[in-house]
Amino acid sequence: MADPTTTPIEDYALLGDTETAALVSRAGSIDWLCLPYFDSPACFAALLGTPDNGRWLLGPAGEARTTRRYVDNSFVLETTHETDDGAVVVTDVMPTGDGRADIVRSVRGIRGRLRMRHEWVVRFDYGQVRPWVSHDPGHRVDSDVIVAVAGPDMLVLRGTRLPHPEDGHHVDEFDVAAGDVLTFSMTWSPSYEPVPPPLDIDSRIKETIRYENTWTEGCTYEGPYRDLVVRSLLTLRAMTHSRFGGIVAAPTTSLPEDFGGERNWDYRYCWLRDASLTLEALLQSGYIDEARGWRNWLIRAVAGDPQDLQIMYTINGSRRLPEITLDHLPGYADSRPVRIGNGAVDQRQSDVLGEVMVAMDIARRRGLEVSYRGWAVQRALVDDLARHWDQPDNGLWEIRGPLRHFTHSRVMVWAAFDRAVKGVEEFGLEGPVDKWRDLRDRVRAEILEKGFNTERNSFTQHYETTEVDASLLVIPSVGFLPGDDPKVLGTIAAIEQDLMRDGFLLRYRTETGVDGLSGAEHPFLACSWWLVSAYAASGQVDKATELMERLVALFNDVGLISEEYDPVGKRMVGNYPQAFSHLAFIGAAHALAQATRSASGESGTPEHEETRDVIA
Repeated sequence: MADPTTTPIEDYALLGDTETAALVSRAGSIDWLCLPYFDSPACFAALLGTPDNGRWLLGPAGEARTTRRYVDNSFVLETTHETDDGAVVVTDVMPTGDGRADIVRSVRGIRGRLRMRHEWVVRFDYGQVRPWVSHDPGHRVDSDVIVAVAGPDMLVLRGTRLPHPEDGHHVDEFDVAAGDVLTFSMTWSPSYEPVPPPLDIDSRIKETIRYENTWTEGCTYEGPYRDLVVRSLLTLRAMTHSRFGGIVAAPTTSLPEDFGGERNWDYRYCWLRDASLTLEALLQSGYIDEARGWRNWLIRAVAGDPQDLQIMYTINGSRRLPEITLDHLPGYADSRPVRIGNGAVDQRQSDVLGEVMVAMDIARRRGLEVSYRGWAVQRALVDDLARHWDQPDNGLWEIRGPLRHFTHSRVMVWAAFDRAVKGVEEFGLEGPVDKWRDLRDRVRAEILEKGFNTERNSFTQHYETTEVDASLLVIPSVGFLPGDDPKVLGTIAAIEQDLMRDGFLLRYRTETGVDGLSGAEHPFLACSWWLVSAYAASGQVDKATELMERLVALFNDVGLISEEYDPVGKRMVGNYPQAFSHLAFIGAAHALAQATRSASGESGTPEHEETRDVIA
């Protein structure tokens, strides 16, 4: 049985109820779960420690051959374990849409006999707090339950056959014969409330599958890799809080970018940039209601003084995300420190408003009704940007070194003014359009003068360097220059030369010391998908297709992908599943499909009329 501290990241599948999420390994161990929300303290934290930091194992007691799949277009996971003597199917699900926080696990024997092991180890507050656990026959709600309580949290375990206490764990082993069915459920509730009633398991599973399948019917994308596009859309939806509207960058914290290093960050928050890009991916694929929900979240989150705009918020729009370390956890693959909160919340990242304005522009073009309150917020933010647009910042990658004039940030400043101008000119909204138009032109002229190196025929990472950065690949996608412009082609060539590693792209060269951190990192998958989109926009369809094929081969067996990839160790790296990677893949699929149609002379609505490619 694999030790959770060394279980490869790609061996995990995602369970989710659109309020929180769990990671379950191929061996059947739920090693990460925060309750009741994505950014709540974890009750199972073995992913960043050991089984003593909490997990829920339901898997073979010995070696077995394992395959798994999601049922249809849902997050109901079926895992089949087989040996020469027998086979079982374990079904895992977090039911959605009922306001509860449950996990249901069932074991069904399908052949012969197979011995299973059951371990339930609850440790609240990120694996640190051992609860008071009571086994209570004759409970007023059930005949047999196990209740774990500590502070504000209560977990209730029910099942066909409950595990027994042993050295601070609850464990059991049992044989499952063909035709046997054992079902277990775990429910979170505030500890000051009564034990919640049992779940109607069969109906909730059926309703969850029905609801998730119905949701995917709204996908309008019909191009290559459609199954993976649908799964990626489902993954983005699973990381969107159904009531609050916030979109987390990933459901995990501190999965390292550099094994054994310090590049370990908490991604369980809503970055305006990531959320805006997720919104674009959903809009590209036909989802308007999600755009409305996110816009409403945005208005609530950023309401107030425009100068107080943050780059990220909690999923409910709260502003405080103090970064602290959890020294009691050894970290995934001994990667320390383990962090919760995120110190980058106080950074200046000038690109963020551009991403928001681009997403809102696409939403209007896709038919989302104009919210005049929403436009008032956007106008106030653009007016504030007009007062400090020329200041240096930390950039897209949250550089913890000196502030710079990052070229990508400047391009997105241009995009913010450009989309504000279009809001007035094309949608009849109110605003100082002459001022915004003048600022847009000034920013554009500055970028072409200071952010472009004529000797290399390439845009640069920032104004004081000749280094390149993969973020420059978005220049054509936001309409700053056409994809086949010589400056764009030169930038693509420079990025290929400097940042390609074993067939995939780095974000930038860490050896330059620009980010102020020790160690290196692996290729960043979103950047490689940006290159697919850039190839497609420049007419290099064959190169786009070749890279796309290489990238889609990295998805794991249930269609999930991480932040980075180690091409030498051939394993996923970083927080997982990563919204940035999934949304960049969706964008690349759309871009490649459009380029393929154009190359073959097929007619259709030009992609640039409804996506980021709004050429100014």
